[in-house]
Amino acid sequence: MASGPSPGREIAVRVLERVEADASFADIALEAELRAGGPSPRDAALATELVFGTLRWQRYLDWVLSPHSRRHLDALDLRVRVILRATAYQIAFLERVPAFAAVNDAVTLAPHTPGAKAFVNAVLRSFANRGASEREPAPPGDRLDALGTRCSFPTWLVERWVKRYGHDDAEALMRVLNERPPLTLRTNTLRTTRQALGQRLLFEEGLACQPTSLAPEGLVVSPGGAPADWRAFADGSFAVQDEASMLVARLLAPEPGSTVADVCAAPGTKTTHLAQLMGDRGRVLAFDPQPARLARVGEAAARLGLTIIDARVGGVQALAGGFEAACDGVLVDAPCSNLGVLRRNPEVKWRRQAQDLAPVSRRQAEILAAAATMVKPGGRLVYATCSLEPEENDAVVREFVAAHPGFAVDPPETFPLPLDADGTLRCLPHRDGTDGFTAVRFRRFEV
Repeated sequence: MASGPSPGREIAVRVLERVEADASFADIALEAELRAGGPSPRDAALATELVFGTLRWQRYLDWVLSPHSRRHLDALDLRVRVILRATAYQIAFLERVPAFAAVNDAVTLAPHTPGAKAFVNAVLRSFANRGASEREPAPPGDRLDALGTRCSFPTWLVERWVKRYGHDDAEALMRVLNERPPLTLRTNTLRTTRQALGQRLLFEEGLACQPTSLAPEGLVVSPGGAPADWRAFADGSFAVQDEASMLVARLLAPEPGSTVADVCAAPGTKTTHLAQLMGDRGRVLAFDPQPARLARVGEAAARLGLTIIDARVGGVQALAGGFEAACDGVLVDAPCSNLGVLRRNPEVKWRRQAQDLAPVSRRQAEILAAAATMVKPGGRLVYATCSLEPEENDAVVREFVAAHPGFAVDPPETFPLPLDADGTLRCLPHRDGTDGFTAVRFRRFEV
């Protein structure tokens, strides 16, 4: 009796279908599938690799598959298209995966509609028979189209990044954003030290750890299963957080005993970091308009043993009036395009267009203006996004300063990462090894 396809491949195909058909976020869809299916750690790792690798390299995969299909991939049945991409990713990028096994599973997973399995088999066997040096067809004639195809990025993003950073840095940025991101943990320093956490993870989970270079509480951990399954997670010894994200709370630099607010709080990673930096003394207001997402803030606080977080359901525009000039510090971790975290959310680059940035920027400006009313004279306000785009950062800051003369950019005298001349914190993945973040700190001077 023939065995079925690899559970890891089967899960990956289902997740990739959901990402494209329902505009689901890959990480959330994958987590749901893994939780429901209970695959082995090996199959879970394969599914994860296939989902994120296929999404990162989607444009490149379509390009190298195109000579082997008489029909354009966009015209194919969704499941067939997903299977072709995921299998081509295995053949082209995963050297330890036997091509015959990947192709056999692809045929098994193909729809039962007439001709579908034969088509999948023919395309993939033709592709697999090409050596690595023969796979790439002629590139597009346009220089930027060719760069976007080879790096698997939409041309509109290539154009703006080449203009902003130059060709070589733009290519380096794109290639880094196609890499697997590191697993970075924030030590809960109210319960343990970074060194002790690293030693514990080595002893209990067999995980090698390295301290982060910028954030003093950060650890980069070698791959080894799901962090939520580790004993140190259950007892609140750490939170999963990228190093750039850790720098945002440090930019606000909240004092123990003070009152601060995180007005875009869910899921609570930065909220709990603020409370941690305050030694769990004082008050941290946490706003979010979605009750289900806000509940995750409370769950994270309880696990980490933090008691000073005051979670309120609602957006800052609705809630700020009740806290006028009440806060020593306010963090606006604004909703954004997420174009700085494409290592973690690669599907986003296939969904965004240049024209999407203007409405996002308007919403960010409204949130920042409302949050500013909560800051005491002498208090601080940090505006941050996980985007590198000027419409979401520089333009919002310029508009805010022009409309709020009582506020001025207030960079710290020293910081782990050098700030720009204008006081902006820019975390660049290809330069700093972090996610892409931008942040600015203001101080309110008016009385």
